[in-house]
Amino acid sequence: MTSSMFYDRDLSWLSFNYRVLMMAADENVPLYERIRFLSIFSSNLDEFFRVRMPALLALRQLDDTSGGVLARVQQTVASQLEAYGKIFTGDILPALEREGIHLYYGDPVRKEHASAIRDYFLSIVSGFLQPVHILLDQPAETFLENNALYLIVCFAGDAHAVVNIPSAQLPRFLQLPDQCIIFLDDVIRHHLPDIFPGKEVTGCFSVKVTRDAEIAVDEFSGELLQKVETMLVQRELGLPTRFLYDMKMPQELVLRLAAYFRVLPQEMVTGGRYHHLKDLADLPMPVKKSSFTYPPMPPARVRPLDGETRLLDTVLKGDMLLHVPYQHYDYILRYFNEAAIDPDVQEIYVTLYRVASGSQIVHALMSAARNGKQVTVMVELKARFDEANNVRWAKRMKDTGIKILYSIPGLKVHAKVALIKRKRGRKWDHVGLLATGNFNESTARFYTDHVLLTAHSGITQELELLFIYMQTGIVPAAYNFIHFEHLLVGQFNLMDRFTEMIRREAENARAGFPARIVIKLNNLQEKQMINELYTAAEAGVEIDLIVRSICCILPRKNIRIRRIVDRYLEHARVFIFHNRGEEEVFTGSADWMERNLHRRIEVCFPIYDPVYGQQVKDILAFQLADNTNAVILDEEINNLPAGKQPGERDVNAQQAIYAYVHQL
Repeated sequence: MTSSMFYDRDLSWLSFNYRVLMMAADENVPLYERIRFLSIFSSNLDEFFRVRMPALLALRQLDDTSGGVLARVQQTVASQLEAYGKIFTGDILPALEREGIHLYYGDPVRKEHASAIRDYFLSIVSGFLQPVHILLDQPAETFLENNALYLIVCFAGDAHAVVNIPSAQLPRFLQLPDQCIIFLDDVIRHHLPDIFPGKEVTGCFSVKVTRDAEIAVDEFSGELLQKVETMLVQRELGLPTRFLYDMKMPQELVLRLAAYFRVLPQEMVTGGRYHHLKDLADLPMPVKKSSFTYPPMPPARVRPLDGETRLLDTVLKGDMLLHVPYQHYDYILRYFNEAAIDPDVQEIYVTLYRVASGSQIVHALMSAARNGKQVTVMVELKARFDEANNVRWAKRMKDTGIKILYSIPGLKVHAKVALIKRKRGRKWDHVGLLATGNFNESTARFYTDHVLLTAHSGITQELELLFIYMQTGIVPAAYNFIHFEHLLVGQFNLMDRFTEMIRREAENARAGFPARIVIKLNNLQEKQMINELYTAAEAGVEIDLIVRSICCILPRKNIRIRRIVDRYLEHARVFIFHNRGEEEVFTGSADWMERNLHRRIEVCFPIYDPVYGQQVKDILAFQLADNTNAVILDEEINNLPAGKQPGERDVNAQQAIYAYVHQL
C-alpha cells in the first residue's frame, strides 16, 4: 500500500473538530448546547496547538516536504475560525437576543450597567491585575503564561503595556441586570483609564500564547513522580506554538510583538476580539428555559443488580455488562465500595488513567487499605493533562498504605481493569471489572462506554497475570510464561489476534462465505491495521467503521466510514467479527493508533454471554442506522450527512439506544 492510502492524521482530526463546530450551527440543537459545542471546539483546538502543532513545526524544519501539510493545517484552522466567528456572531448572539439575553460583544457599556461594572472592577477585579509597561524595541522582559489571556494596550507616543485578564481566578462572565452579560475582558477594557491614569489609550487588543505541551520525561533513571512534577512546571514554560491575536491589530504592531516575544511568523494566528472561548461552557443563563438544554435522560437501573444486596455475589452467578451513561454508574461505585468493607475481600488491584478530581473510587480504595486489605494501584503518571491530578492522588493513596505502581518505562498503561480477590474458607473468588473508559464517575455522565463485571475464571486469571506483570516492570519479551487466551493485551497478543481475525474474515470471503467486520473506535491511524482492512475489503469482506475522531483510512469498495457527534461523547471501542455466523464480540480500551498498539498496555475483552453480545450488536446497529446526527466520511474525510432514504424514519442513535437500554 502506498502513502496515498492514508489520510493525514492532523487534517482528519481537524475534520472531526469541524463536525463539533457544525453542531453549534445546528438549529435543532438547544441553544445553550450549541454554545457548549462552541466551547468544546475551542478547547479541542487549544489542545491541538499544544500537542500536535509542535510536531508539525518540527517536521517542517527537518523536511521541507512536510510544509505542505503544515500549510493545509493552517489554512484549515483559519477557515474553521472564520466559520466559528460567523456562527457565534451571526447565529448564537441573535438567538440569545431573541430570548431576551444580551451578551456584550464589543458594543459600548450601557449607562444603566456602568455602576455595577465599576463596583465589580474596583472591589474584585482590580486586585488581580498586574499591568506591565513594555518597550518593544528592547529585549523582552515579560513572559506570557500558557493559555492565559492578555490585553496589549497602546498609548500615544508609541508606548505599550500588557494587562492580564485573570480568567483563571475569576469568572469569565459577569451577569448584569436586565438579563445582560459582559466578558471579564470588557470589564477591564472599560476601566483602562483607572489602570493607566493620565495615559491616552489609542488601542487595545487581546492576545494569547499557546505553548508546547510535549516535555520528555526520562523514565529510566530517578524517581518518576518527582520527574513528572518537574515536567509539569517545564510544560508551562514551553516554546510558543501559537500567538493568537485580535485580527484588528495593526500589522506593524503584530510584527513588533512577534519580534518582542520571539514568536515565528508561522506561529502567529489571527483571531477575534475574544480568545479562550472554551469559557463559553460557563456562560450564565439569566433566563431559565427547558428548551435551552437537552431534555433529561436519567440513567436506567439494572434490575438484577438492584435486587441483590451483594453485587459481588451477583456477578459470581453470571456476567453483567453495563452501558453507561444510559445505565447508572452507581454499580461501578458499588463494586469498589463493597470491596472496601467486605471482610472476605483480601486483595484489590486496579489501573487508574484519568480519575475524577474528587474521586469516590479512590476514596473507596483508601478506605479498603485502612480496613487492612492489600490494595495495589497502577497510576499512570504520564496521562497527558491529568498528570497533576494523578500525582496528587498517588501521594494520598500511598499515605494510606496503598501499594502504588508507577508507569512502566517506555509504556503507558491505558488499560481500564480491576480485580477483587475474596477468600471464603479455603476458596478464593475472583471478580473482575473491565471497561472501555476510565474509572471516572464525572466523565461517566457523558462518555458512552461499556463495562463488564465478570467472574469468568479464564478472564480473571489472566487479569491476575497482567497485574503480576505490571508489578515487575520487566519487558514483555522476558515473560514468555504469560499467555493470554481470552484477553487481548497490548505488548503481548493484541495486534496478532486482531490481525488473525481480520485475515480469517478475508479467507471466509474468498471461500464464498458471508464475511463482515464492524469496528467502532475513537481513532484509527495505525498503518498495519489499516492495510489489513484494505486487504480484507479487496477480498470481499464488508467493513463498517464508526470512527469519532482521527481517521486515516479512506473509504473504498466494501469500506464504509461514519462519525457520530451528539450530546454524549462516543467513547467505547467495539470489534465484531462475523466468523461464519459464530460472531465474536470484543470491547476494550484500545484505539488503533501507533501509540495505543505499540507503546501502551491496552486490554480488549470478549463478551461471551450471548445476551450481552446481542446488546452490543444492537447498539452498534442503531449507530449504523443513524440518519440525523451521523455523517459519512468521504475520501477527503469531509463530513457528509448520512441522509435518509425516501420513506425512512428518523433514527437518532443515542435516543434509540436510550430507549432500548431502558427496556432491558
